[in-house]
Amino acid sequence: MAILSGIHPVAEALRSGRALDRVLVAKGAGGPRLQEIIDLARRASVPVRFETRGALDRLAGTPAHQGVVAMGAAQKYADLDHAAEARLVVVLDGVEDPHNLGAIIRTAHAAGAGSVIIPERRAASVTDVVAKAAAGALEHLPVARVTNVNRTLEELKERGFWIYGLDERGDQDYDAVDYGEPAAIVLGGEGHGLHEQVRKHCDALVRIPMAGKIASLNVSVAAGIVLFEWKRRQSRRSD
Repeated sequence: MAILSGIHPVAEALRSGRALDRVLVAKGAGGPRLQEIIDLARRASVPVRFETRGALDRLAGTPAHQGVVAMGAAQKYADLDHAAEARLVVVLDGVEDPHNLGAIIRTAHAAGAGSVIIPERRAASVTDVVAKAAAGALEHLPVARVTNVNRTLEELKERGFWIYGLDERGDQDYDAVDYGEPAAIVLGGEGHGLHEQVRKHCDALVRIPMAGKIASLNVSVAAGIVLFEWKRRQSRRSD
């Protein structure tokens, strides 16, 4: 059973129609945002119970639940066929920090990406921490989990995707590339960046030029820069 905590994740789960067993609200907690969750739950016929903050702390594993916890079925992963229907997909090559994964999912959804693809091993999976960092975006953006990133990139190429790897050793600036469609943006994990075999599967390696002495950015920040550049290009093309 999955545990969702926090106002945004629980509210978006209710709005999206996700199956929830019950919603727990801290006794004495109030305010318009919590009342909206109670109203959404009742309209969806999801039981609402009022529990002590201590009980919610234990369920959520943290006191940072904003007074609301929901219990429901585990998050389902999308299959690659569904994920690859998008004009833009984000492929993660071993992002291990759940906060980074959640932030990337939130940014990808905001920038117009159609899906995020993550590996099964040596990488963060979708958890309550990820859901909270994604601030509700998980309810709207498919996440696919694959056994092998390299094989997945090969399959995406067969489907007509152009593969762009973000790498500090890239030979083109991210804002100077003419992105083809459909496109896959590949981001490496914290510390190691893109694995060598993954780099070889990319049609182009792009970099974010840095003015300071630090060689690279946090992966979720870098994702935001490149994905919103893609969004800016799309907006310009549609004008």
